[in-house]
Amino acid sequence: MFEYEIFTDSSSDLPRELVAQYGLHVMQLEVIIDDKPPVLDNEMDSKEFYRLLRNGSNAKTSAVTPGFFETEMRKTLSEGKDILYLGFSSGLSATYNNGVMVIKELEQEFPERKILYTDTLCGSMGQGLVVYYAAKLRESGCSMEETLEKVENVKQRIHHQITVDDLFFLVKGGRLTATSAVVGSVLKFKPIINIDAEGKLFSAGKVRGRKTSIKELFERMKSNVAMDEMNYVFISHGDCLEDAESLAAMIQKEWSNAEVTIGDIGPVIGAHTGPGAVVLLYLGKTIKGT
Repeated sequence: MFEYEIFTDSSSDLPRELVAQYGLHVMQLEVIIDDKPPVLDNEMDSKEFYRLLRNGSNAKTSAVTPGFFETEMRKTLSEGKDILYLGFSSGLSATYNNGVMVIKELEQEFPERKILYTDTLCGSMGQGLVVYYAAKLRESGCSMEETLEKVENVKQRIHHQITVDDLFFLVKGGRLTATSAVVGSVLKFKPIINIDAEGKLFSAGKVRGRKTSIKELFERMKSNVAMDEMNYVFISHGDCLEDAESLAAMIQKEWSNAEVTIGDIGPVIGAHTGPGAVVLLYLGKTIKGT
């Protein structure tokens, strides 16, 4: 048994098998389709979700509620375990701040327990990559303090190379301004989007055509990846597995030792990126957004 539990939230888009393998606690954000009652992120099938979006349904999301945090964290603390919480970027959601608010209250109620936390400033499987790294460290015997220190040292270098088919979803959800989206509005051009050091999205360029946009993600990684420090790479996709697999093949051809994991962009993140989004996540040599 581990001496501490790792908490995160469903914006991390971690595949369920990894969540189970490492015994992670995933707090669920909610998704609302066409003003129907909200459902938890993990209660909606991804393929059905993207089918609805392609057929014109509207999707909205809401942060993990303080009540959900309190219930799940209280249970763990009551069992005599400490908590390390690695949250979704505060530049994209209120989830992290909700979690911290609850933690402050629980610290008073459980003074004998330790609760450490950090804003990963990452999203989707970029956040997932940070959590996976922490789980690996815990498995190797690192204390909670050691794990947090190492996470703090890498989280600003987790690069998010993103391409989407339609910027409408990002603009509609308020994750990208209309002004920033102009770069992707030119006919037949595909945007390249990154997450900066404040954990916010920004337009980083544009290329012509879908295949070129996938190749551009790879080229950007190739020029900056720190494969000697961290050889695992994550790819998340919005119901476009073939594109994700094509990108994975490029990476494995270039780096035979790369450990590439492909996962779905879940409904909560997918509500803002739409069908056809591809996100490439890796440890870079530089601070992300540069």
